[in-house]
Amino acid sequence: MPIATLDDIRTRIGAEIGVSDWIEVTQERIDAFADATEDRQFIHVDPAAAAQTPFGGTIAHGFLSLSLLSRMAADVMQMPNTTKMAVNYGLDRVRFIAPLRAGKRVRGRFTLTAAEDKAPGQLLLHHDITVEIEGEPKPALTAQWLGLIFT
Repeated sequence: MPIATLDDIRTRIGAEIGVSDWIEVTQERIDAFADATEDRQFIHVDPAAAAQTPFGGTIAHGFLSLSLLSRMAADVMQMPNTTKMAVNYGLDRVRFIAPLRAGKRVRGRFTLTAAEDKAPGQLLLHHDITVEIEGEPKPALTAQWLGLIFT
């Protein structure tokens, strides 16, 4: 995770701050997510039945794709050198654009859109994120994500 000062972060508003490493979304990962969430719809966990759909095979849950943002952020998020902790503050907007087929790789492209002081020692960061699917013309999702850092 890149280290920066608060001033460094503020100068990056409007700029792409980074692109994460690729993450493979295997059937095993999809099955584990289905078990954890109890969402076992056939398009996620039954390769034979899913092959008969327009998707042509199993696809990841949208929320699985979204949950990978935390892992992707670890590669690119800028944290002030005075950070005591950072927490997920929520999402303003999420759109699931294209299906993420089992076996594909994804990565996150992060743009810092705003940084606002919430309270003394608290900075709220706004990021636009596109989760790209390797070799696909459309992304898996787009999101506006908020993170609160305590300094």
